[in-house]
Amino acid sequence: MQNKRIKFTELILLLFVWLVLLFTPILFRQDIYSPVRRSIFNQMQIIIPLIVLFIINRFILVPFIFFRNRQVFYVFTVLTLIVLFTTGLYLYNKNFSDVPPFDNAQYEDQMRTPPYAFPGGADPFGNLRPAQTRQKPLPPFANFLIFAILIVGFDTGLLSGLRSINIENEKTRLEKENMAAQLVLLRNQVSPHFLMNTLNNIHSLVDINSEEAKEAIIKLSKMMRYLLYETETEKTTLRREVEFLESYIDLMKLRFNEKVRIGLKLPDEIPDKTIPPFIFISLIENAFKHGVSYKDESFISIDLSIEENRLLLNVENSKSEKSRIEEFSGIGIENTRKRLALLYGDKYHMGIVDGKEIFRVNLSVPL
Repeated sequence: MQNKRIKFTELILLLFVWLVLLFTPILFRQDIYSPVRRSIFNQMQIIIPLIVLFIINRFILVPFIFFRNRQVFYVFTVLTLIVLFTTGLYLYNKNFSDVPPFDNAQYEDQMRTPPYAFPGGADPFGNLRPAQTRQKPLPPFANFLIFAILIVGFDTGLLSGLRSINIENEKTRLEKENMAAQLVLLRNQVSPHFLMNTLNNIHSLVDINSEEAKEAIIKLSKMMRYLLYETETEKTTLRREVEFLESYIDLMKLRFNEKVRIGLKLPDEIPDKTIPPFIFISLIENAFKHGVSYKDESFISIDLSIEENRLLLNVENSKSEKSRIEEFSGIGIENTRKRLALLYGDKYHMGIVDGKEIFRVNLSVPL
């Protein structure tokens, strides 16, 4: 649609310019006592070579020379063509034109006795008016030279401007497509990771408590339904995303014993807002992955709140012995950072505190 508007604007501008070139010299011709046929014929001598020059410039010189970074050669070629056309038009008018030459003496006689002259050719003060002289109109080849420079400059500038707009539009379109592709890729990377962790949890429960394992399977089915259907869209409701996080955390609680303290704090009222789906789960997954110790006491604290049209997520966890030894890393945080950058630009904030005993992530996104 936008390309059609640009093409339509280009067509209107070109039509306007050519109409001006065609009719202005006729309507405002200097030789007002000469027939209109003479003015039209003289103008056609200019318009026809201009059209030929315009076609050559638009469809050959600009796309194949100017737009290929050969501007010096383009200027030389255009000037050479203009000189050749001007010379040809001069020789044609001098040797082959069948329009009768302008009768300057007849014109001056007409100008000496205009219909509004006072009797005797005197003005109101009795002074004799001198014979009026006429400035001869420019010959066709001189008019062509002026118009050729203007039309070529205008057309080249118009094509350059439209090309810049098209390049910018194409760049924007590719950026949007690239963003959408990256979001799909990042989401697909998170999904198998999450599913693998959840299935490991259920596997651990099968031999310990079959009833809890069944409950875990039901919770997993609900989350998979959300994952398959809700996240196909660019936005989901905040309430559904919170319900998904609750189901995930409840499922994770079934796996750990009392040594692992898991705290979840949610807003009392969840507003009817939309957010990109699945942007919090990676941070929470990392907290469970690196913050749980099976030997020592450990904790995970998740606090979700809303302040001044911003959604705040604070995830804090203890660092297990393995996490203290190895460098704390994972695809979850990196994927989340990439998604946030694509979705919000510089409107989000994510701070990370990597201490010796505690790891903390503070995330703030606009609603």
